[in-house]
Amino acid sequence: MSILAYGINHKTAPVSVRERVAFEPGKITAALQDLVAQTSVQEAAIISTCNRTELYCGLESPDHKLITNWLSHYHNLGEKDIQPYIYTHPDNLAVRHALRVAAGLDSLVLGEPQILGQMKDAYFAASQAGTLGGQLDRLFQHTFSVAKQIRTDTAIGASAVSVAFAAVSLAKQIFSNFQDHTALLIGAGETVELAARHLHESGIGRMIIANRTLDRAHKLAEEFNAYAIELSDIPSHLAEADIVISSTASPLPILGKGSVESALKIRKHRPMLMVDIAVPRDIEEQVNELKDVYLYTVDDLQEIIQEGLRSRQEAAQQAEEIIDQQVSHFMHWLQSLNAVATIRAYREQSQAYSDEELKHALSLIAKGMPAEMVLQQFAHRLTNKLIHTPSVTLKQAGYDGNTELFNAAQELFNLKNPDN
Repeated sequence: MSILAYGINHKTAPVSVRERVAFEPGKITAALQDLVAQTSVQEAAIISTCNRTELYCGLESPDHKLITNWLSHYHNLGEKDIQPYIYTHPDNLAVRHALRVAAGLDSLVLGEPQILGQMKDAYFAASQAGTLGGQLDRLFQHTFSVAKQIRTDTAIGASAVSVAFAAVSLAKQIFSNFQDHTALLIGAGETVELAARHLHESGIGRMIIANRTLDRAHKLAEEFNAYAIELSDIPSHLAEADIVISSTASPLPILGKGSVESALKIRKHRPMLMVDIAVPRDIEEQVNELKDVYLYTVDDLQEIIQEGLRSRQEAAQQAEEIIDQQVSHFMHWLQSLNAVATIRAYREQSQAYSDEELKHALSLIAKGMPAEMVLQQFAHRLTNKLIHTPSVTLKQAGYDGNTELFNAAQELFNLKNPDN
């Protein structure tokens, strides 16, 4: 059986194409079952995210056109609509691709961890749909194991490569006991949501989310067990915050020097970290003049992000070396399946010979033939049957001058070189 990784992603296709071949979560099971109903498709799993749609298939024969036909037909598209954007990775290239995707090496943000969770979701969906066989099941399990190894043995996910991640990384450097501190997030957009997620995962003690629309603040606060307030309530809560991360679309500053100075007095001048991600800025530039405030803007974070990218790129090189080894390990396992089938057939054939000769021996005993004579005959007849075909084949090899077969037979049967 051939393994195939087939799909499109953010590198090969614009969002206008990616959205047309995406699979709705509620329809994945039906799609998988329809896919494996196609000729030669024996196993299948589907990964569908905003950045990629990929089909992992176990095929009886490497028929890539069959998958293109199915995908275009399923989404009511012409083949020409998707063919220019498709990539196909067969066998060892499919294994390598799966490992690179799981490790975040093929992601829009190098080393991002979310794709591994999405691959696990795809594996679970295929398992529930009954479309996983032994080979794809083993591939996904191997993929998860290698991704964990890469996370453990390299720094692929350790460095900040987004503004939100950089802001939280900065906070963790300044405040050691994160669980004892409070963060105030101003805004409720994508960047603030990502910052909230990083803070939550890092074990921040308490979060306050302030937004112009209270309903939006409540929605985000519920997800992270935070407290929601309106922007107008910030002065009443600012003194509680050790960390302030702000990212709104306000044309004017949200926080001025006076309000921050008042909060510092209430805090008895305990230091505050303020990260202003907004453009235009949410926090007045003059706040930086205050003694107990560490104010960073989005420009200040760029140096952290660039250093993080360099660190991840170095880690990616280490990850590629791990993947090289692990692709080889998986392919050796895959090749061993052929040996398993051959061993099983050889064992079954030998057992059949044994059963036949045992039946013959028992009939001779029943007729009164001495047991010793029956056992001698049984051993002789069984030996002849077991060595007959190999002997004939080796004689023919000698006639043909096939020395490779002789060498293989000596290794297979653990024979000493007859010439020694």
